[in-house]
Amino acid sequence: MTDIWAVLPVKRTDQAKQRLRAALSPVARQNLAIAMVQDVLDALTAAPGLAGIAVVTVDAAVGAYASQAGCRVLTGAAEEGHTAAVMSAARLLAAEGRGGMLTLPGDIPLVTPGEIAALLAAHHPGRAFTIAPSHDEGGSNGIILSPPDAMALRFGDDSFHPHCAAAEAAGLAPVVVKLPGFACDLDNPADLDRFMAIPSATRARAVLEHDVGWALAPRPAGNRNQL
Repeated sequence: MTDIWAVLPVKRTDQAKQRLRAALSPVARQNLAIAMVQDVLDALTAAPGLAGIAVVTVDAAVGAYASQAGCRVLTGAAEEGHTAAVMSAARLLAAEGRGGMLTLPGDIPLVTPGEIAALLAAHHPGRAFTIAPSHDEGGSNGIILSPPDAMALRFGDDSFHPHCAAAEAAGLAPVVVKLPGFACDLDNPADLDRFMAIPSATRARAVLEHDVGWALAPRPAGNRNQL
């Protein structure tokens, strides 16, 4: 499938990752959020087969990095939540006559160009829906939709099965592709432990390892090397 644009919604990084507030300081959470987005953007820009990349954000640091990487920066509905930001971009891409949209979150730093290419390769021509779930098959960590506005999307912790059901209701047979990088999102302290147990050269790991000193040894909840 050609003419697929990637859409990456990014909230203000100083408000990001609130579920990690018992484990990381506000500064550490913001640094981690920026690092993860940079990791995802690096994978997207290196992935073959994308027609373009759009980042939906009003965050200055993220917008600057995205612009330097050659991405399109959109602000429509950027402060109205993940779902609103994605659907705003989907409507814009559809109005421009784009063939499809790949949307993914900014907290999957282990995603690779190869995984993005694999998801694109699995996507059927014509009206189609392809999805990569989170590790627990609760979240929707990668969705390709053709055309971009073929159905309404609604993201959340338990969106994977509802998205598949909505696709079927819209006449789109879901193609499910399980990919480890897409599956590894960082929402809570257990996710950080899971992520750090996997060797990587990501910016996110550098923040957790060097700036925070995150270790895998068990610690009491709420007392994890706060900055």
